[in-house]
Amino acid sequence: MNEKFMSELSARLAELAASNPAKDLERNFRGLLSSAFARMELVTREEYDAQAQVLARAREKLASLEARIAELESRLGSPPSG
Repeated sequence: MNEKFMSELSARLAELAASNPAKDLERNFRGLLSSAFARMELVTREEYDAQAQVLARAREKLASLEARIAELESRLGSPPSG
């Protein structure tokens, strides 16, 4: 009997929560925020992380190429430029 009572109480509370005006307010607020963020042209975390990785690789490659140029210039005996 106690289990049946708890089940019915749980169902009624869920029904009350679903029909609560606060739920509608939350949905409307989420919709408003979503449209505002869409207009801001924000990027997703995944896009940001991907671009950060691309930039890190580009920086590593640039440092490697700068070191290689410096080595070649020293072999040729020309003064480094820059």
